[in-house]
Amino acid sequence: MINKRGLTVVLSGPAGSGKDTLLNEFFRLGGAAKTISATTRAPREGERDGVDYYFMSREEFEEQIANGRLLEYTEYCGNYYGTLKSEVDRICAAGLDVILKIEVEGGRAVKALLPDALLVFLLPPSAEELARRLRGRGTETEEAVCARLARAAEEIVCGRDYDYLLINDEVEKAAQELAEIIRTEKKRVSRNKEFFNEVTSHVKAVVGK
Repeated sequence: MINKRGLTVVLSGPAGSGKDTLLNEFFRLGGAAKTISATTRAPREGERDGVDYYFMSREEFEEQIANGRLLEYTEYCGNYYGTLKSEVDRICAAGLDVILKIEVEGGRAVKALLPDALLVFLLPPSAEELARRLRGRGTETEEAVCARLARAAEEIVCGRDYDYLLINDEVEKAAQELAEIIRTEKKRVSRNKEFFNEVTSHVKAVVGK
């Protein structure tokens, strides 16, 4: 049988590349699932454990780290955030693709643990457009924008190690292209070796009769 397991897809890109906007459109198209992250921060009003996040104590989270149960994690403003292996496995086993929006360091960590993960790097059509988007937010000083652009240059270098480049010029088009990348990737021979073996065995059995 053709491999029906979902893919683990990592989406990375610098600030201003439009990751959130792209994913909102992509999830609207269906066929993929958002993971529920684990965190040590306190629940905000209305948030539910197992729905918005898996809320853990710092000790519980560090136990997950020690036992190798996290695909990737980071510490931000004194709290841990991470992706549980069990969460990704649960979704992929159901035949749905998992999209992980993480930075390049996390992408490398996922690839090291899951060599079959698909890594997609998102960029705007030009450096000028990236700068325009960052300045267009109007929420940061010019100094902060320049710092983000410097960080973007570092991330773009790391993006060369990703599997696919996706240009986010028009969000609906980019979301459709992301879906096409995933469909194409699922057709790789390397991802369907069991199917080839099964067909080969059946053909040999027919010939042998």
